[in-house]
Amino acid sequence: MTTLNSPRPVRHAVAPSGRRSPAAPVLFLCWAGAAVVLALWWQDTGAVVGAADWIIGAGRIAGLLSGYCCALLVGLMARIPVLEQGVGSDRTARWHSALGRYTVCLLVAHVTLVLWGYAVQAHRGLVGEATTVVLTYPDMLKGTTGGLLLLTVGVVSARAVRRRVRYETWYYLHLLTYLAIFLAFWHQLALGADFSSHPLARAFWYALYVTPAAAVLWYRIAVPLRLNLRHRLRVAYVVREAPGVVSVIVHGERLPELAARAGQFLRWRFLAPGLRWTASPYSLSTAPRPDLLRITVKEVGGHSAALARLRPGTRIWAEGPYGALTSDRRTRQKVLLLAGGVGVTPLRALFESLPARPGDLTLIYRARRAEDLALRGELESIARSRGARLHYLLNQADGRSPRFTADTLRAAVPDIARHDVYLCGPPGMARASYEALRHADVPARHIHHESFEL
Repeated sequence: MTTLNSPRPVRHAVAPSGRRSPAAPVLFLCWAGAAVVLALWWQDTGAVVGAADWIIGAGRIAGLLSGYCCALLVGLMARIPVLEQGVGSDRTARWHSALGRYTVCLLVAHVTLVLWGYAVQAHRGLVGEATTVVLTYPDMLKGTTGGLLLLTVGVVSARAVRRRVRYETWYYLHLLTYLAIFLAFWHQLALGADFSSHPLARAFWYALYVTPAAAVLWYRIAVPLRLNLRHRLRVAYVVREAPGVVSVIVHGERLPELAARAGQFLRWRFLAPGLRWTASPYSLSTAPRPDLLRITVKEVGGHSAALARLRPGTRIWAEGPYGALTSDRRTRQKVLLLAGGVGVTPLRALFESLPARPGDLTLIYRARRAEDLALRGELESIARSRGARLHYLLNQADGRSPRFTADTLRAAVPDIARHDVYLCGPPGMARASYEALRHADVPARHIHHESFEL
């Protein structure tokens, strides 16, 4: 029987897949959709005469684009596999964050410009015109409520505010986005001149919203429900790996059908007091086994610290697997894994499972002290059995941190420019490592990294 501490047999033949990210085609489709939205305005707009027409026209464009961005926001929240596993969860999250800012800006521009244009057209004050529009126009109260909800979510999601609110507060307020977009949708159809007399445009707008809504229902509700009913995940036991670091070993049924891969993560909701309302992303810290999964977590807050007190048999609600930090990104025969702190967890799984010949696989592990090296015994066992190289980068005796430089990396891996590099660690370490790798002549397309700092 294979234990967690014994490496699994791995093929030594290497066939890098070089699978390309679908990010570029996805972005192209998004921009093409924006062009179609602008065409809707163009085909429904006759001559633009006078200041009021120009202002209202600009407001209509902003409104159409804001509505289009709302549909994209829902799609990016749906956890569609081509995005979560192809593009990468980190890039998808950054797209969602940036698109949210654009949506709020376009919404403010739409409201301001349309009301201003109407006021100029009616020769009335802006406040009086706004009151008339909100209280008398069809579905305007729905649109106003939806707009205010979107603005609220935008304010709470701003970095300066988000740092000051609990994750649970931000998360559940963020779900109001669905309600806001639902209300705004009916306002758009009721008052959008581009839809009222054009059945094809109206059908396009329905499809634009129904498609991501269906994706949310499927990938965020139906698929997780099936996963948890089928696999019935439970805590088997908890192991302390290093100061402030624990591993949670998870048992379940039919785990091979989960199709989880080394380098990926799941969102874990432990159904225990104080934990059931939070779903946190934790990477697999060993290659998935037919009978178990494992995550290794550093105590950085109340939620992660509470995992050390989990009891065997605790039920788990999980979603996933997600993430694109897998062997599919590999394009070269030689691979360097560059880990910092608890970022070693997905790389430990790859260190065990990536096909490699002796000497072609290297792991550099950055930690403050030797006692902070989580999973050290396992890493050394894997290195011995696979003929891989393992280097530790620790603080100096006086506590000073070693710098990540191109020379440091070349000293450990002289032919580093011929390697694919998988990078995972705290944001500061990841940025310094990325810059050092680029100065060491490693092409950006060969540096594979996922980060969840928005």
